[in-house]
Amino acid sequence: MTISSIRKIQLNIKKFREEKNITQEILGEFVNVTTDYISLIERGKRIPSLKVLIKIAEGLEISLSDLVKMD
Repeated sequence: MTISSIRKIQLNIKKFREEKNITQEILGEFVNVTTDYISLIERGKRIPSLKVLIKIAEGLEISLSDLVKMD
């Protein structure tokens, strides 16, 4: 995976979270990580594991494939 594709995933997390009006705090609680960690992911400061990505997708009620879509 390239840096640009990782960044796109991070931006997708923020996009879907905001579209669904879910706060970073609520998403963090669902994923069992801190609000700060969600913020770091969205800002490109941390790369989430596959396990965390799956939980984020579940929390956002989207498929993992939607979350990692590159278009």
